[in-house]
Amino acid sequence: MQFDSLLRWQNIIKFLFFLLFVKPFIFWILGINIRGAEKLLHTDNGAIIVANHNSHIDTLLIMSLFPMSKIIKIHPVAAEDYFCNTKFKSFIFKTLIGIIPIKRKLSKQPKEVFFKEINNALKNKHIIIIYPEGTRGEDNLIHDFKTGVAHIAKMNPAVPVIPMYVNGPDKILPKVDFLPVPFISDIYVSAHIYYDNSSTKDFTNKIKRVVEELYIIHKKTHGKE
Repeated sequence: MQFDSLLRWQNIIKFLFFLLFVKPFIFWILGINIRGAEKLLHTDNGAIIVANHNSHIDTLLIMSLFPMSKIIKIHPVAAEDYFCNTKFKSFIFKTLIGIIPIKRKLSKQPKEVFFKEINNALKNKHIIIIYPEGTRGEDNLIHDFKTGVAHIAKMNPAVPVIPMYVNGPDKILPKVDFLPVPFISDIYVSAHIYYDNSSTKDFTNKIKRVVEELYIIHKKTHGKE
């Protein structure tokens, strides 16, 4: 009962944080151009959002694409050693953002144990956000994807994987800065794909190719920025 009460209060705090601060900041101060927003409509049974990663703002942008009714069901997967290395940071990021902390490298545990919290979220029809590059880049390019996302998709074959390409957050909040600056971001959303019984390496590469195709579309539309 005590845990349920704590969880309820955490959900309320997260909801109010996005309603009163994050969404107004993203839409009124920064701005987003989104292509393929309709592909996010059919996520009532959960989804695995996969995107490139250049800034901490990425997560707030992606979460803001969803209606407030889904905010408490969205969980970014985040590096445990960075976001939970103190009790204060752990409380803030778990409460305000709803992160699922994870170790950066696969352990010798069975994958079902290693990804248990993520799998539980997906089984409860929640949405997870994962950055397969594993860390923030600095050049707005797409780097190698780690296979963790494919292992998650393999264990949840009925859950759609939704690739995205995000451009702009590295200008809003570069890796070396702490204060954001206004800049309109572009987000491209691809069609849903599902685990197809290929190897985890091949499926990871398939997702990466889709993200790269979205990047090419952006470059053709905007040229060099």
